[in-house]
Amino acid sequence: MDFIINFLHLDDTDISSLITNLAGWIPAIILPTATISQITKIIRSRSTSGVSLATWLLFGIANIGLYIFTEKYLAIQSLVGLLGTAIMDFVIVALIIFIKEDAELSSAEPEYNKMSAEVSEASEA
Repeated sequence: MDFIINFLHLDDTDISSLITNLAGWIPAIILPTATISQITKIIRSRSTSGVSLATWLLFGIANIGLYIFTEKYLAIQSLVGLLGTAIMDFVIVALIIFIKEDAELSSAEPEYNKMSAEVSEASEA
């Protein structure tokens, strides 16, 4: 570590700033990556089974709250890691709602078709 510090001509303030900056990038990379992987899974499987609407809604609200709390509105780490992730969290919420509605409509169609056939048979008799 001393070799790197000497090579880069860093003092204690620079090292502290470097560590703080790196610490800001960790959630800015991990949060969107995790959220994108969930969106990808939902789209590929066309299923939201096991995905909690309340959890992703709360994640979105929490990310917006943290974005406001940090007061670093133009920092790329905040924009990507917090605000961008919040938007993707709400995309997951929308996917849960729409895919669930589609699944309910699809499962209702066979019952509707069955009832329609029974009505047709009864009217023919």
